[in-house]
Amino acid sequence: MNFLICLLLGFVIASLGSITPSFLNLTVVKYSLRNGKKSTFYLIAGYATVLFFQANLGAYLANILMKNSEYITLIQQIGTGILFLLSINFFRVHFSSKEKKKEKEIPKSKSYFYGILMSLLNMMAIPFYFTFISLLIGFEYFEHNLLNAFYFSIGSTIGSFTLYTLYAIVAKNIEHKLTFIASKMDFILGCLTGVVVIGNLIYLLNK
Repeated sequence: MNFLICLLLGFVIASLGSITPSFLNLTVVKYSLRNGKKSTFYLIAGYATVLFFQANLGAYLANILMKNSEYITLIQQIGTGILFLLSINFFRVHFSSKEKKKEKEIPKSKSYFYGILMSLLNMMAIPFYFTFISLLIGFEYFEHNLLNAFYFSIGSTIGSFTLYTLYAIVAKNIEHKLTFIASKMDFILGCLTGVVVIGNLIYLLNK
């Protein structure tokens, strides 16, 4: 039963993370239209491989934090500073990337390794898993150990692979909508991280 719960939690959380528009989703859609679904599945497999380890790392860091609560305030302060820098960077990217860049053609034989590279560039994955697993541990829905983290990571791998595969299948129908949303994604992320920074500052000042 514990296996099924951890697997389901990983699947649901990874699905939530994968369904939101991002450069990974946009790459899947464009890659599917240009190279076909078969090559795209290798690309997605590359994504999922890295996400397996990112989920494991997120679970481990969350467990360490929950066991050492005296460091929470320090981590919050460091995290607030990082989020502030990320917010500035998102706005900078949004306002400085108006000109279209020429897209590189990726050989089909390198799809899997290209997927690994793209997933490694996704800086939000580990903080995403870290945040959700911390909440699960705090509400006593998840008990961290090597086996549970392994089951959770398997579920997250299946969940992300499933969602990205759906993007590849319906690529023709969502290309324009996803492209529009993705073009505004840096601005949206800048706003969201900015709001979180303000919220964290108010919380830390009132402690």
